[in-house]
Amino acid sequence: MKTLMKTVSAAALGIIASAAVATADDGKLKIGMTFQEMNNPYFVSMLEALKEASAVLGADLVVTDAAHDVAKQISDVEDMLQQDIDILLLNPTDSAGIESAVKMAKDAGAIVVAVDANANGPVDTFVGSKNRDAGYMSCKYMAEALGGDGEVAILDGIPVIPILQRVEGCKAALEEFPGIALVDTQNGRQDRSVALGVVENMIQAHPNLEGIFSVNDGGAMGALAAIQGSGRDIKLTSVDGAPEAVDAIAKGTPFIETTAQFPRDQVRVGLGMALAQLWGARVVPSEVPIDVMVVDAKNAEGFGW
Repeated sequence: MKTLMKTVSAAALGIIASAAVATADDGKLKIGMTFQEMNNPYFVSMLEALKEASAVLGADLVVTDAAHDVAKQISDVEDMLQQDIDILLLNPTDSAGIESAVKMAKDAGAIVVAVDANANGPVDTFVGSKNRDAGYMSCKYMAEALGGDGEVAILDGIPVIPILQRVEGCKAALEEFPGIALVDTQNGRQDRSVALGVVENMIQAHPNLEGIFSVNDGGAMGALAAIQGSGRDIKLTSVDGAPEAVDAIAKGTPFIETTAQFPRDQVRVGLGMALAQLWGARVVPSEVPIDVMVVDAKNAEGFGW
């Protein structure tokens, strides 16, 4: 899988390099990207990679933050189209609700690539993590760490497709362990402060709770604080690979694993797919899945996005 990822990334970088030459002859490229949120290191690292790639291209870059407001995100896309963007990179805050914006962008002649989360409508390509695999890998790790026996809970989040897929994968893994009982699922909204209170209540309600899976590292950090405050021996796993999560794992806390995604690679490959179509490719894939990787105490030190 690593070989495939390197091949895809190399191909995307080759497209970007070729396109950089083409832009000198054909005028300045304009790229727009709308994020579901920017109050998250995951998307900050994605933006950093996009800025680097745009600089290589000599392209203008327009970036907006929807702050989880689909109406704002639609308005942001409308504003970008008024600025005559050539490419729209879309990280939807609501996969169904953003469909009208996707249609507008296509009607305006823009190439539309969904990144990290897919969107309804005529998207040209979707580039995103294997989220179901991520949830599966984290919950299998947790179940094995518990010796295949014990009560566990899921700290859920905002019901967008990647989160739903992570929960689906988690439940599939837990079903493989007859001795594991899923006793609670609560929504921490992927937010540290919300998750802290939710997990405190979980721990009080379930005196035999031994494991928690969080759908992202933001919620997991709140869960970690609740676990440490309780003094209980509860193992925590998650998805993302955020720096503070990796650091907590390396330090030997109850946070024992995160299944890392690669946000920089997602946006690089997404931009590469858009450029391929913009410059005439007719065989650009409709979907490019990006591999995920378990990060635990064995490999946490030195890992980073």
